[in-house]
Amino acid sequence: MSRQKRIGKMNLYKVVGLILVGSVASTTAVLATEMDEKSRAATKVLLGQQLFFDVNLSKNRTQSCATCHAPDKGFVDHRGTGVKAAVSLGDDGHSLGDRNAPTAGYAAYSPPFYQDQQGRYIGGQFWDGRASTLAEQAAGPPLNPVEMGMPSKAAVLARLLENSLYPSLFEKIYGEQVLTDADRAYAAMSDAIASFESTGFFAPFDSKYDRYLKGEYELTPQEELGRTLFFSQQFTNCNQCHQLRPSPVSKDETFTNYQFHNIGVPENIQLRALNGTKTRDEGLFAHPDVSDPDQKGKFKTPSLRNVAVTGPYMHNGVFRDLRTVVLFYNKYNSRSEKRQINPETHMRWAEPEVPENLSLKELESGPALTDKRVDALVAFMKTLTDKKYEHLLKE
Repeated sequence: MSRQKRIGKMNLYKVVGLILVGSVASTTAVLATEMDEKSRAATKVLLGQQLFFDVNLSKNRTQSCATCHAPDKGFVDHRGTGVKAAVSLGDDGHSLGDRNAPTAGYAAYSPPFYQDQQGRYIGGQFWDGRASTLAEQAAGPPLNPVEMGMPSKAAVLARLLENSLYPSLFEKIYGEQVLTDADRAYAAMSDAIASFESTGFFAPFDSKYDRYLKGEYELTPQEELGRTLFFSQQFTNCNQCHQLRPSPVSKDETFTNYQFHNIGVPENIQLRALNGTKTRDEGLFAHPDVSDPDQKGKFKTPSLRNVAVTGPYMHNGVFRDLRTVVLFYNKYNSRSEKRQINPETHMRWAEPEVPENLSLKELESGPALTDKRVDALVAFMKTLTDKKYEHLLKE
């Protein structure tokens, strides 16, 4: 594909009632109109959608936001296989990250990073919350040398100016001088991408579970058992970290309380052999504003929305299968020798990468699970899959 074709490439996803980026003519029509606040917000989403799919914002013009957050794959990176599926390949064609790209789906619901009255850290973006808001998160990858690899904000601005549609769109939304300053332009770009990521395209709330709440779907007996177990405070510990709202039938449940925990995830040794990383990942302690050593090894609790189609799992992609994840949690509650074996390696569960600060109070809550209950929990989590991804459950 030629450079000019890449610059002009458009996408046809329908968002907020508009067919975003349908043609140069339709975009030009938007630019020709005076905008009220509602129109400005819609145009910002339109711009953000173009930017989200723009490979020219990477050094070698091979990657966009959508590369690692593919809309047809639950907004995760689906390019890799084997160990390489655990992390993303960089724009340079050889660099590998050290963390599993989290889904961009429902990410807009994470609150800005803060510390509550009990001293617990909550929210933010990335596994360690280092970006407080979605816009701050969007600002990270373009300048990350192992991701999109752009050398500077000025270089990003130069790429924006290559696209004949961008200047008018940016000026309509952010003011006439926005593209005369690299810092302002970069902040506006990040804000527009965040606006697109905040639309219903990323968070439709239309899974089987959502349809069940509306009376439009009847859970199977196995799914119903899983639902009961999941929200139980007696038989599992799931909802201690994966329930946000007080009621188990809230329509906007994101299945995470956005808190940080060290659950004892082992190091992904095979990945480290490929990417050359030798230092342990201390999670929240790597956040630039966190200096408390009690936060070492803690990672943000991810949403379970679309969890069945967004593997591999954990911050380092160390587990391939969702059932393995349930069994990993269950090892803290079971005295069975069988439950101390990782079904993917056929060896005992590896030791935690960061053994201090384990959230044992939460992890050891609840009784051991039978195979029937493990399978029921997996079945219930599959019902959290957005309708457009249900076909992926069969693959």
